[in-house]
Order: sequence, then C-alpha cells, then structure tokens
Amino acid sequence: MEEKLSSYAKSSKPSPIQELSHLAQRCNAINLAEGFPDFPAPSFLKNAAEICDYVAMNMKDMHGLEVDPFTDIVICCGQTEAFSAAMFALLDRDDEVIVFDPSYETYEACIRMAGGVPMFVPLDPPHWTLNQEKLMKACTVKTKAIILNSPHNPTGKVFELDEVEMIAEACLRNDCLAVTDEVYEHITYENTRHISLASLPGMQERTIITSSLSKTYSVTGWRVGWAIAPACIADAIRNIHIRLTDSAPAPFQEAALTALQSPPEYFESLKQDYESRRNFIVEFLDGIGFQTDFKPQGSFFIFAELHKDYEHSDVKSSHNLFFMYGIIKLLLKKVDFVEELITQAGVVAVPGCGFFHTKFPPEAYQRRYVRFAFCKTTATLTAAFQKIGQLLDSSGRLKLFHAGNAPDS
Repeated sequence: MEEKLSSYAKSSKPSPIQELSHLAQRCNAINLAEGFPDFPAPSFLKNAAEICDYVAMNMKDMHGLEVDPFTDIVICCGQTEAFSAAMFALLDRDDEVIVFDPSYETYEACIRMAGGVPMFVPLDPPHWTLNQEKLMKACTVKTKAIILNSPHNPTGKVFELDEVEMIAEACLRNDCLAVTDEVYEHITYENTRHISLASLPGMQERTIITSSLSKTYSVTGWRVGWAIAPACIADAIRNIHIRLTDSAPAPFQEAALTALQSPPEYFESLKQDYESRRNFIVEFLDGIGFQTDFKPQGSFFIFAELHKDYEHSDVKSSHNLFFMYGIIKLLLKKVDFVEELITQAGVVAVPGCGFFHTKFPPEAYQRRYVRFAFCKTTATLTAAFQKIGQLLDSSGRLKLFHAGNAPDS
C-alpha cells in the first residue's frame, strides 16, 4: 500500500536528528545529538508507552484484528489530528475522497487542507441508508479513499453489515483506501453491534482506523487518540504527526493507560446510561411534535426532524450572530427554528443543514433536521426540557410548530 501515499508522505523522511539517533543505536555510539535525558523517566511516562499494547489488544478482542503495537499504531492529539495526518499522508492535489452526507464538518476541512476534493454521497432519510448505486457511481479513477464514520455523527446511525460490505466492495473494486472514524465504537444500543470495516476480508491492509478516548471516557479535552494502519502508512502518519504536534500530552497518556484497562462492566454501564438518556430525549421530542422516525442506534446525538408545519432549522438573522467553524458570521436571512429555540427557550441545538455539504433547494429535507446532544446529566436534560416546556401549547405541542411557520405569529 506504499504506492497509495501522497507525494509528500513518500518524500518525507525522519528528521536528521532522528536519523542520527538511529545511527547511534546501530553503532552503539554515545548520543549527544538528540535532546532527550538519558536518565530514567518517571514511572508514569514508562507506563504511557504501553498504550499501543492495549489499543492492539482491544482491536483483537473487539474485531479479531491482529495489530502490531510497534509498527501499526500512532498515538495522536485526538481523533481529529489522527484523521488530518491521515489525509496529509494520503492525498495529492485533486485526489477525490468519498464522504457520506450528512457528515461531521471536520472531514471536509481536512480533505481540502490536504489538497483533496470531497465527493459527497447522500444517505437516504429517514433511516440514513446507504444506496449502493449512488456509492458506485461516485467512485472514479481519482478516488483515493472512502470515509466511514460509524456510529455516525450527526444521525446516530450504525452502519449495518450489508452496508459495510458495500463499502468494502467499492474499495476493492476501485483499489482505494478507507479511513474510518470509530470514536463512538463503544456507544451502541440494544442489540446493535459496531462493525469495523477493517475486519472484513481484504480490508485491514487498506483501512486506516482513527479513534480516541474522548467519547468513551467523557474526556473530550484530553486529546489522546490514535491511527491504526498498515505499517508503511502508519509510518507516514507518524512522520506527519511529529511535524504537526510532536506528541500527545504526557499526563493524559498516563491516564489513558488506566482507561484502556477498564473492565467489561464499564462499557456495559456506559451503554445502559446513554440508552436511558436516549430514550428520555426521544420520548420528550416526540411528545412535543418532532418527528423521530429514526431512533439513534449509537453515538449520543439525535437528528430529529421538524414538525411537518415547520420548514427550516437554520440559524439566520440580520441582527444575530451565527458561529461556523469558530468564526462569527452575519447571515442576512430570516430568523428560523434553532434561533427561536435559543431566544425563546434558552436552549441550544444545532441546525441540521450545517451537516449537509451539497447544494439543496430551500424546501429540501436537509433544512428540516435539528441535532440534539444527550451526553448530559439527567439534571441538565430535565432543565432543558422544562425551559422548552414553557413554549408548549394547551395540547402539549411546541408553539413554534404552529401552522403558518412564522416565528412572530
């Protein structure tokens, strides 16, 4: 798979200092070149080196994958850095990358920064199913990789075996790679099982798995994640990672070692707690008029459809601010549902249209969804529901859904 690397990754070599250190090891020379202490490190840092061992063991236990912890795993500053480093390792200018839409915004940004071109394949609502014909049609001679996020943000979908097999077939038929985002791998509900694409025949050698501690252990600020890939690709990702951030925070790597040794009971409790929160928010949203035809199978988001009498989920106003990619922008259009929810109830959700990346008409279904996160305490969710409850009419339905679709009517 070395031929799949980007031109930069192929030409990127270890730094001269690294090369000298390797030579010093081979020649048994005294190394005064590299700036590292040669006296013993604190014990907790030694423990951190074992993270790759536990990641490899978890991959074996969960998916039956044999992963070499020394050559196939790169510890990064969270899944986002692992994903971005993978894009820089794979993409040359104008290489195409297939992304399933709706999708998390970081994918498009990282692909474009690496010079690639995202090609969006829409998932079909309300269950967000993958259409094989659409997928195969999107594949071209320029296709370098397919991105798979499962369990899925924003919909909560877990891709089923037949869909994962479609993606594997597309990769094998078109000789392209796959990059997966599996950060919600431990958060699935009822009997739904997360299937790693790499576990399918012929796919481990052409799949880069990215994941992290963030979601499973509720430590989104720690920035400890990893990429798992064939050794030649992992080596390229490692070289890029070193140039981007050098290393993940050492104290959090120490804590990661403890987290990765969590007993099975922890993961079962995690699922049960989130399933209870999911059921709580689904019941509430359904009761006040949202259309919840699709119940999340994984992750901790619900992608709820607005009532048929309300058209748009956008946050748009000539007097209010909308945050996109961390930048404040003024959008000169009419006020819509999410902003009304903020200003009238004091509760914030995300307009679903921000997760869709292809052009769509004003009346399109892409503007009819709102994403709510339920990775909150029961107290927080209850407080939010009480605030929204102040906007209910006598029938228990949200007043914003009244016919006429005018926020001030």
